[in-house]
Amino acid sequence: MFEYLADIANHAEFTDHFLVDWHLLREDTYGQGAGARYRVKRGNRFDFGDFTFAEVDPPFRILERGRSGKFNRIRTVGIWTLHDGPGGLTRVDYSFESQPKMPSDHLIDLLGRGKRKRKQAKALNRLRSILEENRDRGRRMTVAGS
Repeated sequence: MFEYLADIANHAEFTDHFLVDWHLLREDTYGQGAGARYRVKRGNRFDFGDFTFAEVDPPFRILERGRSGKFNRIRTVGIWTLHDGPGGLTRVDYSFESQPKMPSDHLIDLLGRGKRKRKQAKALNRLRSILEENRDRGRRMTVAGS
């Protein structure tokens, strides 16, 4: 499971219901430094964002840092944490935090917080169905031209 999450190209598969138009930030898609740019399906002018794997601590934690919003001024942090469970199961936790800079950004962030939480919960469910049952797959991101 960790290997799947540590490859940023796989993230488009389970988040394509709200994050689209993925573009890799480098050719190597695995591990620390791998990053991607995406567009959020919401219809406003400032709907692009990006994130990069800042810390990859196998086999339990991935820290992603990014930016989004107008002029990329909203800092974002996402943390994937994997825990061993009973019977060889793995529990996956994801936390997301945004740090708006301007009051207008803060208001937009507050208004969209509930919707973002629902979309991320659906993404975790899709991740589970992909890894456990090999179904509900989206398209994996590829390097342009290949």
